[in-house]
Amino acid sequence: MNRKLAIIIFLQAIIIVTLFGMLVFYGKDEYETFIQAAEEEEIETPDHITLVEGKTLIEVNQATQRQSAIITSPLQATSFQENILSYGKVLSIASLIDLRTQYLTTLADTQIYTQAVAAKQQEYDRLYALNQDDKNVADKVVIQAKQALEAEKTKLAVVRNKALHMVDNMRQHWGNRLATLATQSTSSTLDRLIKSKSVLIEVTLPFSAHQPPKGSRITIAPTSALQKTVKATYFSAAPGNSNQTMQGKTYFYLASASFLRADMPLKVLDYTTLGEAAKGVFIPNKAVVWYAGKPWIYQKTDDTTFMRLPINNDTEIDDGWFYQGSLQANDEIVTSGAQLLLSEEFKYQITNENDD
Repeated sequence: MNRKLAIIIFLQAIIIVTLFGMLVFYGKDEYETFIQAAEEEEIETPDHITLVEGKTLIEVNQATQRQSAIITSPLQATSFQENILSYGKVLSIASLIDLRTQYLTTLADTQIYTQAVAAKQQEYDRLYALNQDDKNVADKVVIQAKQALEAEKTKLAVVRNKALHMVDNMRQHWGNRLATLATQSTSSTLDRLIKSKSVLIEVTLPFSAHQPPKGSRITIAPTSALQKTVKATYFSAAPGNSNQTMQGKTYFYLASASFLRADMPLKVLDYTTLGEAAKGVFIPNKAVVWYAGKPWIYQKTDDTTFMRLPINNDTEIDDGWFYQGSLQANDEIVTSGAQLLLSEEFKYQITNENDD
């Protein structure tokens, strides 16, 4: 019995050793295949990684670039128009109409007093001449005529100052251009506003926005009904800001009255006339890699050299980034393999740190 058991144990040991040998033999081929595949997924460690003026340069030979599918593309020039969120309000011009009415009344008074001064001056000159001609008129009469003339001149000065004050008041509240129209006896623009055929709109733009060009137009709509749009034409800069909740530069626009009413809040729906488009280049998303919470790209500076550059200060747009900086149109950047370059760059840095 013991002999049979020993034979069985011996045969089992031979089988186990044989199976283990086969496992090692075939497993070696699989292991070598795995190692080779892993090496093919990595690019050859760059021979030269240098730091120039704070920027990292990586050298990768052309054969390795092809093997690792590192592809570059030229940058395309583009422009970017900043979307400026802006609002406005239809203004009531009742106070302007009141000031204009008072001004025209005062202007009429000025004309009356001007004529009165002329008449008093003429009377004084006549009496003075008679007085000088052998006292044909008493000195007292001449003095009284002089006093009457000075009184009319004082009245004329008062109404003239009153008129000037009204003009200054209109300029302060409504700007030079509207004040000029209001002091004219007739004005087609002001007439349309007074008859409610047109409305005056105050638009508030950010402090960074350019002044709208003369004659430029924008599309506006009530904030409660954005589908009801109307075109408004730039009129002039506005001296104040009636919307205390929104800070910025204010401008006057004119629009057809249509459905617009005084004090109606508005939203500006387009921005093409509110500033010049910025010039730059377009960087596609596939060229961007992220490190330390910031976006970066790799620029190809020559056939075998790549430089990592930040684009964190630029504007993200659809499918990519709008960039303004050292990169120009037709500069080559990596659009495939950028993540691989970043991995190899930091693998090299870690290796150096371990060596130290």
